[in-house]
Amino acid sequence: MNLQAIAKRAKVSAATVSRVVNRAPTVNPQIARRVRKVIEEVGYYPNTQARALVSGRSRIFGLIVSEISNLFFAEVVQSFENIALCHNYEMLLGSTIHDPERMKFAVRRMIERRVEGVAILTFGTGESLIEEFRRHDVPLVFIDHGSPTQGVSNICINYQHGIRQAVQHLAALRHVHIAFVMGPKHRKSSLAQRAGFQKCMEEIGLEVVPEFIVMADDTIEGGKSALRKLTSLPVWPTAILCSNDMTAIGVLRQAADLAIETPQQLSTIGFDDILLAQFTMPPLTTVQTSQVDLARLAFNALLQRAERDGGTRPSDEYVLTTNLVLRQSTGLAPGSTSASGSARV
Repeated sequence: MNLQAIAKRAKVSAATVSRVVNRAPTVNPQIARRVRKVIEEVGYYPNTQARALVSGRSRIFGLIVSEISNLFFAEVVQSFENIALCHNYEMLLGSTIHDPERMKFAVRRMIERRVEGVAILTFGTGESLIEEFRRHDVPLVFIDHGSPTQGVSNICINYQHGIRQAVQHLAALRHVHIAFVMGPKHRKSSLAQRAGFQKCMEEIGLEVVPEFIVMADDTIEGGKSALRKLTSLPVWPTAILCSNDMTAIGVLRQAADLAIETPQQLSTIGFDDILLAQFTMPPLTTVQTSQVDLARLAFNALLQRAERDGGTRPSDEYVLTTNLVLRQSTGLAPGSTSASGSARV
């Protein structure tokens, strides 16, 4: 079944069918409905690649993430696809798993498919791709890219706002020995989070103990290993702030294995607020980085560049603010009591 056959059934020209398929606003609504009804009856699917060659528009955005197995990225992917569908765009997904070869493959595949823009949401590990995409005039959006670059939009995550809320929350619960489990040190986001933690501790006069800053790999196993290191020290922390929720879940699990009660003996705070965070035991207090808002900012940044109107200049920078979400994994420091005698908040 082709355009000519559909045109014959609908009693219109092939050009009219083409305009209906391409959603041209110039077609009479009644005729458009008749053509769409025939298309649905015969089960016709247009060749989108051929249409892209003719129109110069693929209506495809690329999305590159670190790993889909991390629930944070899984939720970002789902949100990005939902928004794309609402705007009649397709999404082409690439998952790098921190492998340079997979990254190169994702780049080549997206350029071959003539994507109209790419969101690289890998938290500071994809800057090497800029020149390759720029050679093919592909608009980009990054997270925490840093210095302005032509053709690149940047989503700046305000880590410090949420971290300040977390540190102040723990201080209000009379915690003095607070640890921070950071992500891999080669990532800009990890360094930004650590700097934010140190600054916020200093702001309220709490000592940053070097041994209380432990590096992990953003996984449950990494969180378990981090707690084992911290509990091998002569003095243990009474509260731990983690760089992401998967790490915090690992801390909760290891604490249970070591018979350390949460939050009576150890308060734990995550970062991201993935869906699973509210179902841990106890439910996890965490710093929220909205996956829906992140996906929306990334998509809108690409849309502005793909469909910009002549003199309209797309924005180069967008800001995503983090906020603390209180649940039951934080409580008063051991030995402290509130006026009501409660050890939880």
